[in-house]
Amino acid sequence: MKTLRVPKRRVPWNSNHEAVVWLMVVLLVVGMVNVFSSTFITAENENSAPYAYLLKHMVSMVIGFGLFAMSWRVDYHKWRDWLGPVTIGVGALLIFVLAAGTAVNGAKRWIYLGAFSFQPAEFAKICSVMIAAYALSYRVEHKLPVNIFNQQYGIIAGLFVLVEMEPDMGTACVILGIPLLMLWLAGLKSYKVYRLVLICVAAVGAMCLYQPYRLERIKVMFNPWSDAQGIGYQTVQSVTAIGSGGFWGMGLGQGLAKYAYLPEAHTDFAFAVFCQENGFMLVLPVLLLYAAFAYYAVRIARDAYDAYGQLLAGGIMLLVAGQAVVNIAMVAGCFPVVGVPLPFISYGGTSLMMTMFSVGVMVNIGRYSTAKRNRDKREALKKKNLQNQEAAPASRPGRPRLQRIK
Repeated sequence: MKTLRVPKRRVPWNSNHEAVVWLMVVLLVVGMVNVFSSTFITAENENSAPYAYLLKHMVSMVIGFGLFAMSWRVDYHKWRDWLGPVTIGVGALLIFVLAAGTAVNGAKRWIYLGAFSFQPAEFAKICSVMIAAYALSYRVEHKLPVNIFNQQYGIIAGLFVLVEMEPDMGTACVILGIPLLMLWLAGLKSYKVYRLVLICVAAVGAMCLYQPYRLERIKVMFNPWSDAQGIGYQTVQSVTAIGSGGFWGMGLGQGLAKYAYLPEAHTDFAFAVFCQENGFMLVLPVLLLYAAFAYYAVRIARDAYDAYGQLLAGGIMLLVAGQAVVNIAMVAGCFPVVGVPLPFISYGGTSLMMTMFSVGVMVNIGRYSTAKRNRDKREALKKKNLQNQEAAPASRPGRPRLQRIK
């Protein structure tokens, strides 16, 4: 008799949400190595230990794992119930940072509490996604028309205005842009999509006219060498760093961009340092990791048990993958310079912690949907067995056996 061979698993996960966890962990390891490689020179110039930035990054990662574990276990429907107090708290922090925040490079974005600091705008990103998921899922479940003119999107617009006043146009566009993309996920009609695109283009144009340096950033994107020592400096240095890495890279820790040539080398432009030191040989696998993360996140959203879970998971996928696409395009000179970090890899405590928290919410959606569907299958199978037993014909009585006469 032939023995059946059980096929071996080629991946270390059994479900979509487990895949997301594994991919996040690998990207965090890549980020940890890149943070040390891109900051040890900066730390020494500040008379600190070479691993000072790495230690801060690891502290943020530990807190992020705590938030991830919490959001992984909390039923995602409860965030809908807590959305009112959370939104009020985020709005209060954004107002506080405008009134009493610490100004860095002419912008008030940070709140410092001794050695601890955080950026409230990062809280507003996931908050806006939750608000949009709540508003749109209600309309989808009650078969109401999907539109942007409602109270919840007015609140999101308020968060957008508060962040824009810091000013932080990149983060503000994420706060408003992801909920707008979620309208398309909820089934916004095509002609309304076109109108929405025109409105967004007009709004971006108005913001660029209000702050002329933004228009200059868009212009210089097409030819950064036209002002290589001015507004195009970061783009020129970033593209040069990427090109000098070639296929094999200069070697870990051997890149030159971090030697005060490239500003924000460990935050917004961390990917340029990674390209220079590791080359295309390792850049391609990282890009594939982000693509795989987006793929499994889409599967989680598709298989979610209800409309709220689908829209919330889809919004988180857009939040993480969208920031990755914008940051990589910015570093490569294909997008204007905006303050959008690369998820899991850029140095930045608040951004890292909120990203890990968001992934935990998405993992909970996957776990809940899988458990609910398995429970429904068991209930359906049990009901089917009971119906089969009731419908089965009664067995014929057998002929009585004669007792043996002793």
